[in-house]
Amino acid sequence: MANTMGRSFLQAVATEEAAPPLRVVQMEGLAVLKIIKHCKEFSPSLVTGQLLGLDVGSVLEVTNCFPFPTREEDDENEADGANYQLEMMRCLREVNVDNNTVGWYQSTLLGSYQTVELIETFMNYQENIRRCVCIIYDPSRSNQGILALKALKLTDSFMDLYRHNNFTGEKLREKRLSWVDIFEEIPIKVSNSALISAFMTELEPESPVLQSDLDRLKLSTSPFMERNLEFLIECMDDLSAEQNKFQYYYRNLSRQQAQQQAWLQKRRTENMARKAAGEEPLPEEDPSNPIFKPIPEPSRLDCFLITNQVANYCNQINGAAGQSFSRLYLMKALHEN
Repeated sequence: MANTMGRSFLQAVATEEAAPPLRVVQMEGLAVLKIIKHCKEFSPSLVTGQLLGLDVGSVLEVTNCFPFPTREEDDENEADGANYQLEMMRCLREVNVDNNTVGWYQSTLLGSYQTVELIETFMNYQENIRRCVCIIYDPSRSNQGILALKALKLTDSFMDLYRHNNFTGEKLREKRLSWVDIFEEIPIKVSNSALISAFMTELEPESPVLQSDLDRLKLSTSPFMERNLEFLIECMDDLSAEQNKFQYYYRNLSRQQAQQQAWLQKRRTENMARKAAGEEPLPEEDPSNPIFKPIPEPSRLDCFLITNQVANYCNQINGAAGQSFSRLYLMKALHEN
């Protein structure tokens, strides 16, 4: 009986440790509005803030948030920022508001958020929080009539590689990791209390058409398309520079292998002569020789991040072009009628 109870307890502990995978991020409407207000007020400058809520099973609830103060890049302001966060958490705890950190939010410009800094921030949060997300809000895309709000997390396989700082081609093939396996997007569900939903229903205007609805019929998308194409060209230049690094590495590797083969052939010929003379042969490997020193392979992380950015810009251009064609066909049908 005691053994059965012991096994049941161990099974329960193991079940508790194996948390279910994160399926959805449930955000309060007030938290969403705070994020949008903060990001739009400082646009096009990039801002960030803290997410507060609860981790319940496969759902990460975001119930509140607060912005981080804008600071310059010096140690004093960085210390002030940390003290500000602690003071805000203390004040929220005193008024009985959820003060559990579940991640952070940040603004972006045309979806240019796939950076090494974002990954490092994720890893820093993962040291203290088992499960966290980053909410990305893009004010420039929201101006096109789309709520550009997404929740991201790093995949477990990528975090394992990043901890070991091993992004060689052999390791990536072993883990079957490609550029699409860095970030994982989690669906967002916006929820409101019954009182807020009733209040919003009362505020709903009688007219079904608003000025914002008419603005979506504008045919001009030139500024948005131009900025996307400019960023896409910059990314292609960066990607070309990364490819040149790998070409330089493979050229050096081929040159080193040729030098090693020539040296080995010379050493074997010398050993045959020494063996014929009755002398001891020399070793065929000489670690002190610089041609046997391995050439470090460049990391493929930057290349993966740039490829992610290129794919993101292409998707945005494709979406904007599709909407423009739809509006043009609509206007053509109206003119014909």
